[in-house]
Amino acid sequence: MTNRWKLGPLRLLMDPLGRLASYAHFALGLPRFYRRPLSLGDAQTTVQRQLADRERNFLDLLRRGIYAQPDSPYLALLKHVGCDLADIEQRVAKQGLEETLRELRHAGVFVDYEEFRGMKPLVRGSLSMDVRPADFDNPCATRGLFGKTSGSTGKGSRVVIDIDHFAAQTPFEMVGYHAHGALGIPRIHWFGILPSVAGMGGFFRAAKAGQTLAKWFTPVAQDELRPSLKNRLATNYSILMGRMCGLAMPWPERAGVEQSGVVAHAVAEEVRRHGACLVRTMVSLAVRVCSAAKEEGLDLTGAIFAVAGEPTTPARLAAITSSGARCFPIYAFSEAGQVGLGCAHPVDGSDVHLYRGAFAVIQHPRRVPGSATIVQAFNFTSLLPAVPKLMLNVESDDYGVLETRACGCPFETHGYMEHMRDIHSFQKLTSEGMTVIGREMIRILEEVLPARFGGNPVDYQIVEEEDHKGLPRLRLNVAPRIHIDDDAQLIAVVLAELGRGSDGSDLTRAIWRQAETFRVTHAEPKATASGKVLPLHLRGHSR
Repeated sequence: MTNRWKLGPLRLLMDPLGRLASYAHFALGLPRFYRRPLSLGDAQTTVQRQLADRERNFLDLLRRGIYAQPDSPYLALLKHVGCDLADIEQRVAKQGLEETLRELRHAGVFVDYEEFRGMKPLVRGSLSMDVRPADFDNPCATRGLFGKTSGSTGKGSRVVIDIDHFAAQTPFEMVGYHAHGALGIPRIHWFGILPSVAGMGGFFRAAKAGQTLAKWFTPVAQDELRPSLKNRLATNYSILMGRMCGLAMPWPERAGVEQSGVVAHAVAEEVRRHGACLVRTMVSLAVRVCSAAKEEGLDLTGAIFAVAGEPTTPARLAAITSSGARCFPIYAFSEAGQVGLGCAHPVDGSDVHLYRGAFAVIQHPRRVPGSATIVQAFNFTSLLPAVPKLMLNVESDDYGVLETRACGCPFETHGYMEHMRDIHSFQKLTSEGMTVIGREMIRILEEVLPARFGGNPVDYQIVEEEDHKGLPRLRLNVAPRIHIDDDAQLIAVVLAELGRGSDGSDLTRAIWRQAETFRVTHAEPKATASGKVLPLHLRGHSR
């Protein structure tokens, strides 16, 4: 018997009212959020308490967020395998949280990346559900705006931008920044405009930590993205309210990808005046800042880059540190927020401590779409009540190394010994901090380009690579037999097709156009050792 997930008329009626209530909670809760900054001692106590209470927090969230919610897709999965709350409580008490999650995953209680994004139905044997991203919203989260992920999938996923969630994550960030000597120094942010998840996260966590935000640069101006009235109001209200509460809240300044020298001079000035500066940005943008500093003879010794959005490869790390700056990674994704922060005694530049008090992570074998390659995919489970999206064994589309080891850094003194490193996506392309889902790019390569320029689906291929400066590039291999008069026209078609019909994809197109991310090569697409020609030749698949 098939059980098809339906969205009831009452829920459709209540959704707009729920949004209005959420906006009201955000507006009314923001002044209190600003006026109650955390001290380092408060942060350390909170981090230790959350680690000690992680199993109890998990069961409480399961009770209130899943078993008390008749429409929860997780509840349908748990019922399908015959698992009630008492079963899970007994298993957690007997064998621990992670082993319980592995058993549930083996039984079929999980949600893969495309299901979580509402891109395909959730099917487990006789159980079939049509799901939307909103079906995974956390019913325990209250004060928030509604934003979107980058939308470069062609269907931006709605996420709740919750100030309670930022408050819950700030203690982890403060403990991590303290480990790197990056707490209590001026900050410069180079992120997108509000209400992007990354932009707002860094903005609000800095405020909650009582930190000075000296400059806020944005690579894409508002007039380039044409944000809605709601988004413009959110930006203005957040900054003005912060100023009314006595916080240093700069207005965003336009600094495009090609203006990295402007950011480099601002960082150098803060270092000159204060001896140090923390820079929050994407990995590629950090490389651009440090390269510009070297070209203009600026010494960034004393600058610390906290970077996210892309893998911190050896080439990119070397490009950043060659300017005199230090660097550590932050692992995050839109639906969860920050998941981990760089170890102070790392194995390599990608090594992060998992926020173990906020998430449980297990790994499970996963075949890479369009390939015979098997990777150990990360499956995330949320433990804290304020996370915007409720997660129970949710694939993040990432894989890598998950290990427990002693490192001797300050994180370890709080009991955080679980590390994640060498993290890569197994079906996304990432460049300049922007991502596009593999299936969307495959559609362009196999359908759009052959129809427009001729040839067949195996005549076009995207190769993910780095240039000599460590900057990410997406090389478009076109079979030599395909005659194209103007490579720029080919790139224009690809950019125009990315996320067609999705408002959120404007940011990806704007950044990639500025950065000249795409390069065209007239060469036969690369083949695997077995002779297969895959449309996406991604870094890390051979690992």
